[in-house]
Amino acid sequence: MSALEMKEGNIAKLTITVDKDAFLKALTEAYHKTASRYPVPGFRKGKAPRKVIEANYGAMVFYDEAFDLCWAEPYDAAIAEHNLTPVDRPSVEITAISEDKGIEYVAEVQLKPEVTLGQYKGIAVQKQAYTVTEEELDAELEAERQKQVVYTDVDRAVEDGDRIILDYCGKVDGVAFPGGTAEDQSLDIGSHTFIPGFEEQLVGMKPGEEKDINVTFPEEYHAEDLKGKAAVFTCKVKTVQQKELPEIDDEFIKDISEQDTVAEWKQAKRQELMDIREKQAKNARENELLTKAAENAQVDIPACMIDREVQYMMQNMAYQLAASGLKMEDYFKYMGTDQEKMAAMYRPDAEQQVRVQLVVEAIKKAENITASDEDIEKAIASYAQNNGMTVEKLKENLTDSDREYFADRACADKIVDLLVSTAVETEEAAE
Repeated sequence: MSALEMKEGNIAKLTITVDKDAFLKALTEAYHKTASRYPVPGFRKGKAPRKVIEANYGAMVFYDEAFDLCWAEPYDAAIAEHNLTPVDRPSVEITAISEDKGIEYVAEVQLKPEVTLGQYKGIAVQKQAYTVTEEELDAELEAERQKQVVYTDVDRAVEDGDRIILDYCGKVDGVAFPGGTAEDQSLDIGSHTFIPGFEEQLVGMKPGEEKDINVTFPEEYHAEDLKGKAAVFTCKVKTVQQKELPEIDDEFIKDISEQDTVAEWKQAKRQELMDIREKQAKNARENELLTKAAENAQVDIPACMIDREVQYMMQNMAYQLAASGLKMEDYFKYMGTDQEKMAAMYRPDAEQQVRVQLVVEAIKKAENITASDEDIEKAIASYAQNNGMTVEKLKENLTDSDREYFADRACADKIVDLLVSTAVETEEAAE
């Protein structure tokens, strides 16, 4: 049995009872589970009778364990009875407990907040325009040309645009520092991949020449102990290589693509970029509409939901770093931050993400949006395609929970389609 009282902040207070028989059963189970924790002289470990243990350690010695064993089932029943949707673990307090009457306890739990929808149909958005310029195509063509670059050794001084092979040893206050020494290091002059001022001082050096280069580490440098420090790099240029690029003509196009002429290549590249921009514009439009629908709604988001989303984002980041062979701790050190600062940085995005999720759920309910079997199959097919899998392979181990996930995805797609189809395009940016 249970009684419900709603408290400020959308917190449910449930007064729940565990009957005598259920409590006595839990006490017996608790005794068998934990008797070995309570040694009694004259008895082997765990073999002392329950009454003897209670006489030595107190009549309520097994109450806490018994409560842990029996409180959850009636709590779940109370949640179902009152049709509640918790978003956090409950805080539980025993108010009465005895072998004659059973248990009474109070569970307080944060519920999913109510959403008051604002405008989500007919949202004004600026008309989107995207194109591909001739200058962009020329830049793409030049990028392809740069991929075909060939470097040949030359016996002359270093010039801007050359690639060199060098040895160097960097010191701060006469002491070498970690990561400041290398042999046979390749460096493209003009790439600005080294500390500002480093590459420029190599210009004019000849193969075999050695020189001290003075630089200052930037104040924003990732290594804390090197920020703003003056350093001296002893450098020896070992090889100078001159960049040679192919001419852009029809023969070059045949070598790098399936097209036969420069004009055909540009036409194909223009269509490729237009397709990409169309998809980007579509995604941007959908995100804008979801964001505005969320802004137009009223909802008080519990801190626990934001905390959980932050935790999810941090875990996702850890997985991505691990895939690149990095540990989170090393990343924090490199970036000069820590877990607390990173979590604080994620918090605004996490709050927005939770807000959008809640508003999408509210629209789904308001519009009575459901997913048919056909919708679910489409969602499964789309997921398989985006992740390089066959539908048959994906379905091999598909659980009921997985199908619910794809049903939710299908409903979310329908909601986005609803927002897009009812949006009102304007020439000016929407307020």
